Amino acid sequence: MSDKRTDYISWDEYFMGVAALSAMRSKDPHTQVGCCIVSGDHKILSMGYNGFPRGCSDDDFPWRRDGEPLCNKYFYTTHSELNAILNYRGGSLEGSTLYVTLFPCNECAKAIIQAGIAEIVYDSDKYEKEASTIASRRMLKAAGIRVRKYQHTGRRLTVEV
Repeated sequence: MSDKRTDYISWDEYFMGVAALSAMRSKDPHTQVGCCIVSGDHKILSMGYNGFPRGCSDDDFPWRRDGEPLCNKYFYTTHSELNAILNYRGGSLEGSTLYVTLFPCNECAKAIIQAGIAEIVYDSDKYEKEASTIASRRMLKAAGIRVRKYQHTGRRLTVEV
């Protein structure tokens, strides 16, 4: 009989925790999103969070959600999923699982499909009625990507740094 501890976190708790921790790097004052891409053998391949592209200062570009298109964040920010895909330098993401704190938009869904990611585990779906999310779901379903909602366990994870 083994004496190992039994209160360790599950793989889903671990990887969604990494995605949530990644979201904390975002400087977006409205929505912070994090992502973690994982191989079939439970190895972290890449991570990302929503923010501006490399070389585009967080102080020089707008964080607003409204106003003229060139004066709000939407033309400039890169979503966490796309950042994680673009950050990966190891070859193929074929067959991997993407953990993300917010359900992917249609643009990220295209990148996820093209990258060969096989499964998405998401936490929040607060934009489920938005056209971009509806389109995302349609494409993901058509492409055969498994999609499942993260099941909260109620366990509180605390990290002291």
